[in-house]
Amino acid sequence: MLKSKFNVLPWAVLCTAFFLFGFQEQQLSPRLQEKLDNAIGETYGSERFALEWIEVDPGLDQKTPSALGGKHLFKVTSAGQVLGMGYLGEAPSMKDVFDYVVLFDGHLAVKKAKILIYREDYGRQVGSQRWLKQFIGRKAGESLGYGKDIDGISGATISAKSMTLAVGQVLESMKILQEHQVIP
Repeated sequence: MLKSKFNVLPWAVLCTAFFLFGFQEQQLSPRLQEKLDNAIGETYGSERFALEWIEVDPGLDQKTPSALGGKHLFKVTSAGQVLGMGYLGEAPSMKDVFDYVVLFDGHLAVKKAKILIYREDYGRQVGSQRWLKQFIGRKAGESLGYGKDIDGISGATISAKSMTLAVGQVLESMKILQEHQVIP
């Protein structure tokens, strides 16, 4: 009788774990979820709301400058009413990335842009609402230029450029989704 050089049981357990956990829906960290919920509650003035994550066809996702697959694009509802939409993303800073959200009103104009988690010691000025309010009112399809449409920040140049580029890409992506009738 021939003996196998490897045991089948560990491989079976490993493969099962991969299939069970490898294809699970992406989860937000509790800290990020809390910050997102707070930003949404403040922006829409509602403590009771639900997020409906919007799935975008992978083929269409490739045509947009922002990643839309997974937990990025969502609708905010409360008591059966749509309050708005949002985009949750990551953008690069000098040595790391930061998490941000762009929240839209019913006409896809930016209602609020907010840095949720910033992981650097320098450049935190990019998270000030005084600077971020420059994005409010910008509409889907509008292009943004750092130093042209959006003022720069001394000491946070990399993060400010990155946030400007990220919001501009989200606005372009929203326009593409409108054109393909994925969103109203």
